[in-house]
Amino acid sequence: MFLDLKNFLARGFSRHDGEKQALLVLSDGTVFPGRGFGASARKVGEAVFTTNMTGYEECLTDPSYAGQILTMTYPLIGNYGMSRDWCESSKMHVEGYVIRELCREPRHVKSGKSLQRRMEEEGVPGIWGLDTRAVVRKIRSSGVMPACIAVFDKGDGTAEKGEMLELAKKLDYSKINFVEKVSIGKATSFGRGRKRVVLIDYGVKMGIVREMNKRGVEVVVVPWNASAEEILAFSPKGIIACNGPGDPAMLMKQSDELKKLFHLPIFGICLGNQLLGQAAGAKTYKLKFGHRGGNHPVMDLREKKVIITTQNHGYAVDEKGLGKEWRVTHTNLTDGTVEGIAHKELPIFAVQYHPEANPGPCDSKYLFDRFVAMI
Repeated sequence: MFLDLKNFLARGFSRHDGEKQALLVLSDGTVFPGRGFGASARKVGEAVFTTNMTGYEECLTDPSYAGQILTMTYPLIGNYGMSRDWCESSKMHVEGYVIRELCREPRHVKSGKSLQRRMEEEGVPGIWGLDTRAVVRKIRSSGVMPACIAVFDKGDGTAEKGEMLELAKKLDYSKINFVEKVSIGKATSFGRGRKRVVLIDYGVKMGIVREMNKRGVEVVVVPWNASAEEILAFSPKGIIACNGPGDPAMLMKQSDELKKLFHLPIFGICLGNQLLGQAAGAKTYKLKFGHRGGNHPVMDLREKKVIITTQNHGYAVDEKGLGKEWRVTHTNLTDGTVEGIAHKELPIFAVQYHPEANPGPCDSKYLFDRFVAMI
């Protein structure tokens, strides 16, 4: 018996009674119609994409995606549902979600809710059934850009295209302090251990905290705008400058506060790498379409080996401004951008990628061991 692929695909994407419709409108006027899921809402954000093949729950709950409309290049999303065990924070941070095919009936022993239900509860609109390859090609050729996504209970939203375009054009992502929106409100301790570090929360993925706890280290998470004096009051053995969303150039004051802590071991991750770069005298700049995915090759210049990394950032450090007491330790093998820096004498280092590896790969977890040895 031969499979009629055309009819099979037609059944898979057939319209259900009462199904919502949706639109994705980019600021250059490109319109993508599709089917709606999640919340019936209209949101604006910066249109980006990730090449992760797994870990949609980690992506949705990663604070670094705050203010962004995320497109998945992997086509089938939702097939293992949602579980709190897999999330990187307590809520979803994306403004909208763009996927090829939605799995309506997830199957996994840990799944508590479907992706559809969780997005409804958190007010996140989603669009599916469109050609996500076309969305990604547009972003790769034109760069990340503002966009508006809307899910409609009634109608297809055709009459709202013009209004959605105007909303997209008004968004200036680089002028919004998203770190302030996602950071913890007050200092909170996680885990117990003989050693204590302070993690400055610019938008932390909890996988970072869990990796430190596994190594017997207490982690005190403090707000993004904590002063050096407030941080030192916890008597930490080291500092972690974590990941987070937005333009690092908005956080020059935070880079100045980091500089006051240079007498302690410091480990920077993602946005933390950029802020340390600024503290070291360098400038940061925006990448055309960023690095987002779980398969980015990076060269460790000291070890002379290639590691495969998880990444989620839209900005990079310009090595030309680094002080002479600093060196570049890692570079991206795709475009040559800076993926890590270190002080030549002090126990301070940072990487642009995510060593906690959620959802993977795990090549770089040794960096946590290196930091623990320093403290």
